[in-house]
This record gives sequence, C-alpha cells and structure tokens, in this order.
Amino acid sequence: MKKIGIIGGMSYESSIHYYERINDGVNKKLKELTCAEMVIYNVNFQPIREKMLKNDWEGIKNILVPIAKKLENMGVDAIAIATNTIHKVADDIEKEIMVPLIHIADCVSKKCRQEKKKKIGLLGTKYTMEEDFLKNRLKKNGLDIIIPASKEEREEINRIIFDELCKGEIKESSKNYYQNCINHMIEKDGIEGVILGCTEIEMLIKEKDIDIPLYDTTKEHIQALVDFITEERN
Repeated sequence: MKKIGIIGGMSYESSIHYYERINDGVNKKLKELTCAEMVIYNVNFQPIREKMLKNDWEGIKNILVPIAKKLENMGVDAIAIATNTIHKVADDIEKEIMVPLIHIADCVSKKCRQEKKKKIGLLGTKYTMEEDFLKNRLKKNGLDIIIPASKEEREEINRIIFDELCKGEIKESSKNYYQNCINHMIEKDGIEGVILGCTEIEMLIKEKDIDIPLYDTTKEHIQALVDFITEERN
C-alpha cells in the first residue's frame, strides 16, 4: 500500500470528503480494519483567498510549494491538491517535488473518455472557467471544453461557491441557478456532459438534477487516489 500527501483546507468542506471517502474506498478494497496511509496538510484558506482576490498567485505558490516539500519529506509516494482552482499552481509545485502529483483534470478526463463524451461543459470558480490552467489540461486530454457564455452567469456561479458552498450553505435557489446554467449550455452549445470543476459543487448538484452525464472532479480524483494507494494503477 502506498502513502499519499494531500494539500487540503481549500476549503475544509471539500477536504472532509477527501478524508472520509479515501478511507472508505481503501477499506472496501482491502477489507477488515484497513484504512489509507495519508498525510493531510490543512492550510488556512483565508490568507490564500485574500491573495486570490489580489491575483497574487506567486504568493500562493510560495505558500504551497514548501508544504508540498514537507509532505514529500514525510515519505509520501504522491501528492494531491484537494481543490480545482489551486491547480493553477500545480505545474509550479510539480517542478519542485520528486514524487508524482496526481492532477485532478487528468482523473476526470479519463472518465469522460471512457464514456466517449467529448463536448463538455465546465463549471467552477471564475478562475477555473475563465483562465486556461485547467481548461488546457482538459483539452490536452482530448476534451472540447465549453463554459457559460455570460459573464454574469460566471460571476454568480463563483459567488455561490465562495459565499455559500465553502461555508457549508446549500440553497435551493442556487441549485436552480446552476441547473439553468447547465440547461443553457445544453440548448446553445450542445454539450454532452458537464464537469463539476470545483470540489464544493458536488454538495449542490447531483446526477439526478440534470439530463446529461455529470462528471464530478472530486469523485474522480478520490477514486484515482484510492487506486494509487491500493496500487491498482500508476
């Protein structure tokens, strides 16, 4: 069994899911009292969020690279970032460590390819939707990525993530808003599926809520980590 290091706390709501579901997945595979060997570094999200608002990604990188190195020095076999948006600095972290970084976009792309879906909608923070760091990785994996066309839609999707979901608040009105955004992309862009490109969105939108396949980055990332720990694949 391999040991993983997780950079969490962004937000702690999503990190809870990683901890619980990784252990559950490992136990289901290896039985008895087996659980995952992992080290979680739970960062304080507030100063990172403040740097995000100032577009200070260099500052965020300077916080997270030393954390990744600490995890590596603790003997982990791979590192994962338990959030989509912070993958903006994933390449910088990857360059500074010797162990693999298991990238969230690669994990969800594999699921889309398995189901032969190519034209995919992407919801997430405004950074994830509007910038290229995640979209380009998804495109390199063979996907055609579509985001909501309206800036107002993207701003409201982003607001719901930070003002509600990151605080554990689930509102029916916000769920309806996300459903409407997805339906607009189905009608206007012909998307075949939608990626929930933020680890908190799974708390709001479920498979039964939409008429096309839903690809949850959290779910696929966690499954890849379980497979890595149990040495089912490299």
